[in-house]
Amino acid sequence: MNLHTSVQYLKGVGEKRAAALRRLGLHTLGDLIGHVPRAYEDWQNITPIADAPLGAPVCVRARVDYAPVEHHIRTGMTLYKTRVSDETGSLAVTLFNTGYQAARLRENEEYLFYGKITDSFYAREMSAPQFAPVSEARLRPVYPLTEGFSSRQIESLVLQAMEQAGAQIVEFLPEEILTEYNLMGRAEALRAIHRPADWEEARRARRRLAFNELITLQLGLRLLREGRAGSGATPLPPEPAMEFLARLPFEPTQAQTRATREAAQSLSEPLPMRRLLQGDVGSGKTAVAAALLHQAARAGTQAAMMAPTELLARQHHETLTKLGLEPALLIGSTPAAQKKAVKAALAEGSILLIVGTHALLEKDVRFADLALVIVDEQHRFGVEQRNQLTVDSGQLTVGVGADQSVNCQLSTVNCQLSTVNCQLPHTLVMSATPIPRSLAMIIYGDLDISILDELPPGRTPVETYQVSSGYRARAYNYVKKHLDQGRQGYIVCPRVHPTESADSSGTPNKEDEAGELSSAKQFYEQLSGGDFAGYSLGLLHGRLGAKQKEEAMRAFAAGETQLLVATTVIEVGVDVPNAVIMVVENAERFGLSQLHQLRGRIGRGAGKSTCILISDAENEEAKSRFAIMKETNDGFEIARRDLELRGPGEFFGARQHGLPPLRLADLATDAELLAETKRAAAAIAENDPDLALPEHQNLKKACEKLFSNKTC
Repeated sequence: MNLHTSVQYLKGVGEKRAAALRRLGLHTLGDLIGHVPRAYEDWQNITPIADAPLGAPVCVRARVDYAPVEHHIRTGMTLYKTRVSDETGSLAVTLFNTGYQAARLRENEEYLFYGKITDSFYAREMSAPQFAPVSEARLRPVYPLTEGFSSRQIESLVLQAMEQAGAQIVEFLPEEILTEYNLMGRAEALRAIHRPADWEEARRARRRLAFNELITLQLGLRLLREGRAGSGATPLPPEPAMEFLARLPFEPTQAQTRATREAAQSLSEPLPMRRLLQGDVGSGKTAVAAALLHQAARAGTQAAMMAPTELLARQHHETLTKLGLEPALLIGSTPAAQKKAVKAALAEGSILLIVGTHALLEKDVRFADLALVIVDEQHRFGVEQRNQLTVDSGQLTVGVGADQSVNCQLSTVNCQLSTVNCQLPHTLVMSATPIPRSLAMIIYGDLDISILDELPPGRTPVETYQVSSGYRARAYNYVKKHLDQGRQGYIVCPRVHPTESADSSGTPNKEDEAGELSSAKQFYEQLSGGDFAGYSLGLLHGRLGAKQKEEAMRAFAAGETQLLVATTVIEVGVDVPNAVIMVVENAERFGLSQLHQLRGRIGRGAGKSTCILISDAENEEAKSRFAIMKETNDGFEIARRDLELRGPGEFFGARQHGLPPLRLADLATDAELLAETKRAAAAIAENDPDLALPEHQNLKKACEKLFSNKTC
């Protein structure tokens, strides 16, 4: 067997169980070896029964006083009870529906028991503990799971994979890097991460594997960036963009002018632009995008603007049309005959500008001369989809001239990493999620960055208040006052219903167990027949189908709905200047940056807008979050403070930023390691920027595997 052997050939797996493992992304022995634990249970720290704390995981070493006794308490439920003892005391042990496990406990033999201890009137008890021979006193890994597998079973398969193929694990870091940064060897680290001798070895193994992720991330992004040198792009004269900006019916901000000049200059180069336009909600990104679209059209080339939803695409189409451009529109609901005509016009080059959704990625969409792609709310697409429109990966053929087309037939990353000589369009991706520039340089390492750090004049900051649930009635009356004046508003809830989500092990999250948390569905029904009876309410949540979501937002944007009851799906949405009031229920359940994004749905006109955060939370973290929300409307300042409070989870989640998944490294908490890997990557790239030397071939493959979401 080798690292590429299917997991189904391991003992005890087979085809059916291999299919279950594939749900975890575990296809090969290499995948299993790279499936690192998410935590450890400490079976080394043995606690005497008398000293064991209540309600916390603990490991005791105890002798079985008598063989477990079977008890039938109801149909389908069987208990097995025994008592275990050490020199300090005894403990009742109960197992549930596990006769085969109970049979393993033999009278007068010692075992390790791991679990939580409770105290009853009769005795201290450990219910459903894990147990093992005393020789297993070690750190035991806890793995991300899928249905049908326990953590112990995954551990057994990982050890099998290590025995069968571990000798084939190659080292890809140069010896001088290992020495300078005091790193374990790669094979040693993979062994130690699964079966560490102690906490220090686990720490060292994690550091080495996190180092792997960060250095391959940075080298991979560097290769993506420098790979443009092997590709050409159509130079677009920059003057039309600045002329367009000067003709706008409003005075652009200095930030808009600066960002437009930066991007327009990049478009005039023969190398494909890859640029991130980052700006807070309402900072005027669309005006910059319009200027660049005009620049492309004036050069006689084609340009496309892609949005994540039909409603946002329609809004962009309407805005660009009002600004004097003439874009076509291609979305999923476009009638078939019209779609056919638009696609034909794109292929022959008679349509220069188009706005669309994922419909632009359909296989039969071809451009005669696509020179510029703009992707709005890029975090909704991710790095693979944002590039799918710019490098043909089988979904879109990018035309070069009227009768020639380039079809690289390579994945986006491989095309760029291999510096294939493709003609590529320029790309601008836009994001309304502010990120501190220092981290943005890492997150978007394959892009140049332009920042809109000021708002257009006339914008009134949203007033933000936090109240307890005892003031809910007064808050609702305040909302009704605005609705009666012809205004609109939102009520935001953190989830759909109490059992919506679970963690990776299948255990319900804490918020799901808290029945008092608000539910969008329940709230909608309660408000429709209660506090807001007689008003027009809409409902929007993530479990609605795409068409239902679009219709709910369309009705709200059109003014047909006065009050929208919603979850975070309105975090990125359309511009509704008439929406001036928002209530966020259970506000402590949202991160700081997420609260700011939600608040950005109001305050989009010149009038006063108000955001009311309802929460009974008393913890310091929640209080700090609310204080910051009341103090500032500056998204970049909020992003900086959010990193200090919570780390990057709220806006660096894998589903948002589009980076390859990092299993161990954390872009906020591993700041020192990030700096070390940046230095190490720079040292390697200085001597071998393309990773072309023989000693760097394994490292280059590791970069490609990270970006293709593979492991060993």
